[in-house]
Amino acid sequence: MDTITIKIIDYFADVETTKEHNGYFCSVGEALTIVILGSICGLRNTNQIHQWASSQRVSEFLSKYFDISVIPCYYWLLCLLKLIIPESLNQCFIKWAQTFIPDKALNLTISFDGKTIRSTGKMNKFDNPLHIVSAQLSELGITIGQQTVDGKSNEIPAMRKLIGLLDIEGCIVVADALNCQKETAKAIINGKADYLLNVKDNQATLKQDIEEYVQDDILRKTMDTFETIEKNSGRIEQRTAYSTLDVDWLLGKKEWDGLVCIGAINRQFTTLKGTTNEWHYYISSRNLTAEELLRHARLEWSVETMHWLLDVHFCEDFCRIEDRNIQQNLNIIRKIALNSIKN
Repeated sequence: MDTITIKIIDYFADVETTKEHNGYFCSVGEALTIVILGSICGLRNTNQIHQWASSQRVSEFLSKYFDISVIPCYYWLLCLLKLIIPESLNQCFIKWAQTFIPDKALNLTISFDGKTIRSTGKMNKFDNPLHIVSAQLSELGITIGQQTVDGKSNEIPAMRKLIGLLDIEGCIVVADALNCQKETAKAIINGKADYLLNVKDNQATLKQDIEEYVQDDILRKTMDTFETIEKNSGRIEQRTAYSTLDVDWLLGKKEWDGLVCIGAINRQFTTLKGTTNEWHYYISSRNLTAEELLRHARLEWSVETMHWLLDVHFCEDFCRIEDRNIQQNLNIIRKIALNSIKN
């Protein structure tokens, strides 16, 4: 048996439960082990995992290496998952995931984004769809933490809370325009990290100031510039990034903790149908060259890749289990599986 897998399980040995359970036939820890291992093996849902664990070959394997002598019935497996307090499992997950962050993380990117488990929006037992904000170590493709909220509208405070749970020192945090908030920037700086935030209409004055600066032909020529061109499936995408440390003129600069750099990215798409053009504007607390700004901004999408895998491989949006605890715990377990495979 791979000792790495055993060490993974050890990190989740101390999860807390909603009520005391004496481990009759199968303990909570054993049930968690079965589901984690089944997910690592690529099984999509609890039903597949239970069938897998109940087979003679796998049950002998679980008995030999994990001392799991009895495989619970499917109903009891769900009951044991329901007992686990999601916040406790998440704390164990964060503790384990933090081991992936190198000591010198000065150039690593952490991207934040939320995902709604869409099936929960159609269930009467959920007042609001379950929305989970995740933090992704972009260069390694490793999820390092998450925070659950009811609905996307609560994503802003959830991100700040998650920042407080993580060791982000030395990293650069990237997030979409929804999280371009002064208090969020302050939380990142307090965590001894830097930010690169996308500025859109929710910060209308800030966006307008940066846009007017960048769109001034004379001022734009003074900015650091970097360009890439990619060809893919008949589409040519040209990205041009601009950055500058000339921010003393910026109205409200003092309201954004640590702000030292502004920038923009122009994306031009050319297909057989013609050419489209769009601009994105940014603020940062780090002295970024145009090349660095473009690299970190593009890495924001790595968390979307993880969300795509949750949907396409694990079919998360089709999970019909009508229990909040189980839904949250399965989401964490799927991320454990993806992290393990990446590692």
